[in-house]
Amino acid sequence: MNKEELDERVTRAVDNFMTGYGCCQSVVAAFSDLYGLDETMAKRIAAGFGGGVGRLRMMCGAVSGIVMLVGLDCGQTEGSDRAGKSACYKVVQQLLAQSEQENGSLICAEILGLKGHDKAHCTYEASPRTAEYYKTRPCAAKVESAARIFAEYLKKNNP
Repeated sequence: MNKEELDERVTRAVDNFMTGYGCCQSVVAAFSDLYGLDETMAKRIAAGFGGGVGRLRMMCGAVSGIVMLVGLDCGQTEGSDRAGKSACYKVVQQLLAQSEQENGSLICAEILGLKGHDKAHCTYEASPRTAEYYKTRPCAAKVESAARIFAEYLKKNNP
C-alpha cells in the first residue's frame, strides 16, 4: 500500500467522524476492509468505545481504534500462543506511546479538559453534532492522529 492510499484512509477516518461516527468507529472503519471486515460490522464492533468507552471518558475512542486495528493486524489466534500475544502487546504499547506523546494523553477526559466534577457527571446521552460541537472538540484531530499512526505502522511493517 502506497503513501497516497494510506493518506486516503486517514482522510476517510476524519470524514467518518465529521459525518457523526464516534472516534473509534471512524478509525476502525477506515481500515477494516484490509482485514476482511466490512465497514458496517466494523462500525458496530467499535460503537461502544465512543466517548472514552461508553461516554465514561476513559481511554480515548481513537486510541481504542488503534488497539482494535493492531489486534486485527497481528493479534494471536491460539490461546497458548504467548509469544504472539506478547508481540501484539508490544505493538499496542509502541503505538499508544506514540499517540500519548503526540496528544498529551490517552484518556478522553484529559484530552477534553474535563476535571473532577465535570467528568463525574458524564451521561450516556450522545452530544448533538452541531457546528459548536466540532469547534470546541479536539476529536477530529485525535481521529486523524490515530489513523495516521496506524497508517505509518502499516507502511513500515507491510511495505
